[in-house]
Amino acid sequence: MTARTAIVVGVGAQQGLGAALCRRFAAQGYHVLVAGRTEAKLNKVVATIRAAGGSAEAVRTDATREADVLRLFDRGMSPGDGRAPVDLIVSNPGNNQRLDFREVSVETFEDFWRAGCLSGFLVGREAARRLVPFGRGTVIFTGASASLRGKPGFAHFAAAKAGLRAIAQSMAREYGPFGLHVAHVIIDGGIDGERLHSRFPQLVQERGENGLLSTEAIAEAYWQLHCQHPSAWTQELDLRPFKEQF
Repeated sequence: MTARTAIVVGVGAQQGLGAALCRRFAAQGYHVLVAGRTEAKLNKVVATIRAAGGSAEAVRTDATREADVLRLFDRGMSPGDGRAPVDLIVSNPGNNQRLDFREVSVETFEDFWRAGCLSGFLVGREAARRLVPFGRGTVIFTGASASLRGKPGFAHFAAAKAGLRAIAQSMAREYGPFGLHVAHVIIDGGIDGERLHSRFPQLVQERGENGLLSTEAIAEAYWQLHCQHPSAWTQELDLRPFKEQF
């Protein structure tokens, strides 16, 4: 059977969501283009996948740069070695930091918008350009609780994530009838990954067992979105630990 191709944009540490998505798709027989800004981290993820018998390659990509995204999709459409072109894409870049609104500079606001919204526009636009003519494919955007509401100290982050959600909704309405499944996943809670463990170890301890979102569990949800029958597509899915209040 011809191996299919997936693109995961926004891959960082081995213990992050992007890496977990790459491993999950590779386990299903996909050749995964592992895209992110830090080559050393990408290579570690690729090595882990290959050691487990999967297929992957690193593509250094700054998702806020149009030229990088175009090059990534060019590779996805012509993956080589008899592989089928890309039909599964995840836009996962993101950053988050609590900041006093009065202290947010124009440069900081723009940096968050570029990472949280512009990157999704570039990935989404190229996905539509490349896949709609084939009448198939899945595009999934990683959102956050900030996609729905702005909390104190997170105006810059919420503005970017709300914009990303609007892009996903517009794409779904425009291209769903042409066979492109566009989904937006709201991650409502802390992710049990390297970022929280390194920056907020006390929070990890306080949350206890299953108090943070497992990266592998999130990746499974993304995979199930891709597997949905076109008669019952999910456009938006929210995921949170059972302990999380909402």
